[in-house]
Formats: sequence, C-alpha cells, structure tokens
Amino acid sequence: MISEKAVVENKEHLAEGIYGAWLKTSAAREAHPGQFVMLNTKSEAHLLGRPISICDIDRDKERLRLVWRVAGYGTDEFSRLEEGDRIELLGPLGNGFDIDSLSGAENIAVMGGGIGAPPLLGLVRQLHGTGLKNIDVYLGYRSASAGLFLADEFKELAAVHIATDDGTAGTHGTVLDALDSSGKAPDIIYACGPMPMLKGVKQYAEENLIPAYISLEERMACGVGACLGCVVKTRFKDAHSRVENARICTEGPVFAAKDVDI
Repeated sequence: MISEKAVVENKEHLAEGIYGAWLKTSAAREAHPGQFVMLNTKSEAHLLGRPISICDIDRDKERLRLVWRVAGYGTDEFSRLEEGDRIELLGPLGNGFDIDSLSGAENIAVMGGGIGAPPLLGLVRQLHGTGLKNIDVYLGYRSASAGLFLADEFKELAAVHIATDDGTAGTHGTVLDALDSSGKAPDIIYACGPMPMLKGVKQYAEENLIPAYISLEERMACGVGACLGCVVKTRFKDAHSRVENARICTEGPVFAAKDVDI
C-alpha cells in the first residue's frame, strides 16, 4: 500500500456525469484488477478520502486509470482536475478478482452495470492477455443517450453485449436479459454493478451451479478496515469483528458470490 501525491496525466469526459483520468503513481506496480484507491479532496471540511475503483493498469508507465460518476463534493472536485495536478492517493486497497479459479473454464462472462463497468476493463484486458478467446462482456446502461461509456474499449478485447433500461441500445432490460438473449452458457461469471444486479447474478449463478465473483460497491470511510463502516454479511465469522460480517474494503470488494448474503 502506497500513500503519495499522484500526478494527473490526463482527464476525460466519457459520458453524462462520467469522468476518467490516468494518474502517474507507483501504486500501479502493486495494483490488480478489482482493487481500488482512496483519493483525498483539497477541502479541509471533507477529511475522508473517496474510494474509486481501478479501471485499468499500466505497470510499465506506472500509472492507473480511474473512472467515476459525479455523485457529491469529492467526485465533483475530481471531475475538475487538470493535467499536471497532484492529488493525494492511498492504495492499492482491497482484494482483486481471482483468475486462478479459471482452471477448466472455457466460456467466461463478465457483467458490468453502470459505473460497475470500469473496474472490469482491467480484468478483461488481463484475461485477454492470457490468450483466452471465449470472453463475453455484458454491459448495462440507462440509455444510449446517456452514453455507452467504455463499450468500444471492451470491444477491442472481447465480444460485447449491451443492455439498456429503455431499450435504446442492445437488449431491452438488464445484463442478465442480455446473457439470455446471447444464448451463451458461461462456466464462470465476474460481475460489478448495483446491488439489485448483483443479487440477480448471485441467484442465476446458484441456480445454474456456476461459480461467480462479484465486486461490491459501498460507502467507505477509512478504506483500510479499521472503522467497520462497510460490512457485508457472510457465511464466515470475521476474525476482526467476531461476527459473520466481512469488511468490503479489506476482505472485499471482490467476493465469491456464494460466500456473501446480499
């Protein structure tokens, strides 16, 4: 884990309320898809960092790509960053996606809903780099007019299936509707997105006896497991809290779907 001033190399406006940036940081040496970083604002009135998932990793150039939705003071401040700005960063934090579990898997489904899509780009790039061919990405958006951010970048690496809430692009419905429309039968699922989507993925995986790994998004305070502010009920007793909870910021954000009660 590294704490330092990261340097903004560029910033991008990807869609309505969605921004991204490449940050020069030595944290890139240790980062893995599925992890996150904490970014601090410049305001003394806002002491807590904001957790932002890692979208992509460039270890050679020691930089991380972050993508976020403007949802409050912190993310609005980040949206106004400019090239050359410095920002306090702590990370990488949490655990990433387990690709060791891929042994024997031939058909891989990667599912991202809304702002849950960015953390999956680095994962798909890593999977693509191993030579795996049967990777299908299912991306859910509100509508075509709001912007299908990152879809073209996913298409460079895998087969992409779009779902929109209003039917203006791809399948009318959810990522699970898009999976059903594709006729594909995955051997393993990786997913990140809003809780209703993840509940659906968990149910689908259990009904079809498919291993699934889901990344949970939650409000975080410390980001390092000290405050117990972000917990999820699990099948196991946590050694820290002595109850059947896990801290999303440390034991997560990625969990085996069968292990969490959501």
